[in-house]
Amino acid sequence: MKINLLFSIDDQFVEQMKTTLFSIYQNTDASHQFTVYVLQKKLLEQNEAIKSFCTKWKMNYVPLVIGEDSLFEYAPVSSRYPETIYYRLMVHKFLPYSVDKILYLDADILCINDFSDLYQLDLKEYLYAAASHKKLTNMTKMINQVRLKTYEAEGYYNSGVLLINAKKAREEVQAEDIFRFIKENQYNLLLPDQDILNGLYGNKILPIPDEIYNYDVRKNATYDAISMGEWDLDWVSRNSVFLHFCGREKPWEDKYRGRYAALYKHFWYKAKNE
Repeated sequence: MKINLLFSIDDQFVEQMKTTLFSIYQNTDASHQFTVYVLQKKLLEQNEAIKSFCTKWKMNYVPLVIGEDSLFEYAPVSSRYPETIYYRLMVHKFLPYSVDKILYLDADILCINDFSDLYQLDLKEYLYAAASHKKLTNMTKMINQVRLKTYEAEGYYNSGVLLINAKKAREEVQAEDIFRFIKENQYNLLLPDQDILNGLYGNKILPIPDEIYNYDVRKNATYDAISMGEWDLDWVSRNSVFLHFCGREKPWEDKYRGRYAALYKHFWYKAKNE
């Protein structure tokens, strides 16, 4: 199966992306053909290193260099709303037309099981598939619905794992709509790109289980409570696919002491030294 992966990074997150890719290589069927697309304002300084790394693990690397693209000429841009927030939402404008589907991943994600079932989801008329973290209380969900006027959406979706229906996005996702939404809601946006995703397209997102495809490693106690103790460490090891190291504390930092620190460091060092 041909699998398209998408990242959006700068040179400071190259090693993290390599760790994610190596964990995918180690935990996914070797028969798959991977193409790794990386959104970037200008060609990354480590471009050749990324290419060599991907070649080593039999992945095809394609840099998507935005440059001074006129698409963002009238985009609202500030320190809070850098141009880069638009790249992931408008990626269909830069992908080859032959790409109908692509999986976006944040670079602080670890793959610990095969994600083929996710990639093969039939998105039908949905623009995206994403997970809504169960850490949110009903009150928080209601506040987000009011804040973003997403009353019909099932939840507030995390954009760190996003299966994108590029074919459908070419028809429905327009830069002008995104720019207009920001201007009309600029004082209500807390996480700009994620808020835009939920505010404009929340009712066009296919829900996927976060405990499988976007496990927030900070929320072990919450997952334990929701599952009545079923989703313990053994269950996660067998069933969860993507561990997401959300938040300020990151597993590549020496001070990190989370439950999955050793697991992340294992892949971090392997990706550097294999």
